[in-house]
Amino acid sequence: MRDPRYDILFEPMKIGPVTAKNRFYQVPHCNGGGYRDPSAAAEMRRMKSEGGWGVIFTEQTEMHHTSEITPFIELRLWDDADMPALAKMAKAMHEHGALAGVQLAYSGINGPNLYTKEVPRGPSALPIRTFTNDPVQARAMDREDIRDLRRWHRNAFKRAKQAGFDLVCLYGAHGFGIIQHFLSTATNQRSDEYGGSLENRSRLMRELIEEGRDAIGDTCGLTLRLSLDEMIGELGFANSEVRDMIEMHADLPDLWDLAHGAWEDCSGPSRFKEEAAQESLVSGIKKLTSKPVVGVGRFTSPDVMVRMIRSGTLDFIGCARPSIADPFLPRKVEEGRIEDIRECIGCNICITGDMTMSISRCTQNPTFMEEWRKGWHPERMQAKGDSDSVLIVGAGPAGLEAARALGLRGYRVAIAEAGTELGGRVARECLLPGLSAWGRVRDYRQYQLSQMSNVDIYFESRLTADDILSFGFQNVAVATGSTWRRDGVARSHVVPMPIDAAMPVYTPDDLMDGKVPGGNVVLFDDDHYYMGGVLAELMARQGAKVTLVTPSAYVSDWTRNTLEQGAIHRRLAELGVDIVLNRTVTNIASGGVVTACVYTGTKQELTADAVVLVTSRNQDAAVWRDLKARENEWAGNGIRSVKVIGDAEAPGPIAWATYAGHRFARELDEPDIGDALPFRREVTALAGD
Repeated sequence: MRDPRYDILFEPMKIGPVTAKNRFYQVPHCNGGGYRDPSAAAEMRRMKSEGGWGVIFTEQTEMHHTSEITPFIELRLWDDADMPALAKMAKAMHEHGALAGVQLAYSGINGPNLYTKEVPRGPSALPIRTFTNDPVQARAMDREDIRDLRRWHRNAFKRAKQAGFDLVCLYGAHGFGIIQHFLSTATNQRSDEYGGSLENRSRLMRELIEEGRDAIGDTCGLTLRLSLDEMIGELGFANSEVRDMIEMHADLPDLWDLAHGAWEDCSGPSRFKEEAAQESLVSGIKKLTSKPVVGVGRFTSPDVMVRMIRSGTLDFIGCARPSIADPFLPRKVEEGRIEDIRECIGCNICITGDMTMSISRCTQNPTFMEEWRKGWHPERMQAKGDSDSVLIVGAGPAGLEAARALGLRGYRVAIAEAGTELGGRVARECLLPGLSAWGRVRDYRQYQLSQMSNVDIYFESRLTADDILSFGFQNVAVATGSTWRRDGVARSHVVPMPIDAAMPVYTPDDLMDGKVPGGNVVLFDDDHYYMGGVLAELMARQGAKVTLVTPSAYVSDWTRNTLEQGAIHRRLAELGVDIVLNRTVTNIASGGVVTACVYTGTKQELTADAVVLVTSRNQDAAVWRDLKARENEWAGNGIRSVKVIGDAEAPGPIAWATYAGHRFARELDEPDIGDALPFRREVTALAGD
């Protein structure tokens, strides 16, 4: 039963000629599938329709072959051959009453055209701006090019309507769209009628929208996605000018879709961006237009959503990451099940799918992008198989997710946790600077388990193989996690590095146990994800003089994929951390460390009072190995299966652990598929000769 204070979120809202059934608006987001995995992407969107979203959009959809962003894998609407995949997606979005939207993108100076080999086009002749700094430049568009661009947009509008979409969004945000490139004086240095004044720089936007409306008629809505502030200084399209432009064209699009700056600004992780972080930038814009406004801000709390509406800040609640973490968020609010919402933790693992050109993951929702590939529903499990009981050893993210999913299937589940609290690594990591949202991984599952009478939890229960063999559980999952190595083994050192016993050496586990070194500390980061940067921040805030050494050219290198690498570097620099790039630690001596250039081998010494090694992890899998060695005793003790999962099998990010726990629960008692693929895929059809 819905709480009346949330009624406002379920009011129907008009967007031009169409009406959304509520204010829940899934803004465009990538998923790593795109043109390669269209059925997987379509089923993922269909699930959101079932989950109650009023508006659902595709990801960035390239609308013409002269502007594409290979190697990134997005949707395409280059010609009629792309329409069946998009029509399938629109149909899926419609299935439970959502409006279906497509975001059309012409990438301009963000499109290197590495696949089509076309010369890129932009407002001015400038280098292509991509994540990988491709050595390509765009040529300045002349008037004929602009006429072509307008025609290509009209063609794309018509195809979008024919494919069944209710809404067409022109993409001019995050630095990725041609409209933004014309609006910004950083990228538009023209002196003709398309450059100079704001009115001139807005000309292309007006033409595309006016001609687009003619192309799609009065049955589709037309929306415009803009950056609220480019955040690049005087030459950028700043928030003040955005407001001037909106006031100047108040009723031009059917809806204003507003998002902060570059993608890193808009979708920054929870470590650097709070919920509703963009409120100040969007506040007051609704007064400039009679058309509805949607904004984003990693909204997970329905109370915050209501405040955004009642304060007159937004008309629609835009969500990308929260809609991934819980596709059924609107339905849970409507049914009065607020406590069942799987809140986004803002880790940005979902974004890494796009950045690595792979199928995306979600830490909270392991079914994301597996809805079609594996048939996994985010809210439903299949009935249990022909066994009845499962013992899960370890209550970290893998064990908790396995228990939750198995409990839903109807198994009798027991969790044996060696410690005194649930959560494993997330219970420890969520206490580190900026990572409090990590605790949601534990909190959501702890609450769900508390509602299940068929799941029992036993603390201070460190089990041996003898214990497990004697208990009589039919199935056993070993989810005992991992510990950080203190011998330096990782990528730079595949065998232990030389370490003088006189030097105090710490691991992340030591710091999470409260043993934080002071004085002059060298942190060697050969892990390259968030942990090294977080621990450097922790020590610096407690007064240590920290030098972070990494073999990479970037601090926390892999976080470039989570859009936080720049923020991490700035944070550490502000805290006075010395950052040493492209150097590895070769050995640890009694008074410091010896480093070597990764390219030349040139050595340097750094003095230190202590060393922190953030390298790799060892699986805590001793009980698994003991059980495996005694496999001949399983059947006699009533055991049908024993499996190691999560970090105990192979350490990885938290999302890998929750996925492993969920997969174990899904596959238990299912038929053996042998060498068959464990997921569906789409294979490119050969064209005729």
